[in-house]
Amino acid sequence: MNDWLDAFASELEVGAPSARLRSTLLELAREVAHSTERKNAPLSTYLAGAFAARRMAEGASLEEAVAEALEAARRLLPETDEGPSS
Repeated sequence: MNDWLDAFASELEVGAPSARLRSTLLELAREVAHSTERKNAPLSTYLAGAFAARRMAEGASLEEAVAEALEAARRLLPETDEGPSS
């Protein structure tokens, strides 16, 4: 884990993301940054977090909710020469 990320999570009094969750969030940010305006990458992860909070209140796990957010983003990203963004 990244020491700064651990310290930031502690400062915010939230749990640091698991390796799986970090991977999914970084994938989301990367796909958005490379398919739209780069500034949408951090904003998309914010929206994914807000979505995840709502889905968790409905009973989903954090990992499931963030994966759902990634899939929603992929549906909206422009297609590339290789087909839909994935």
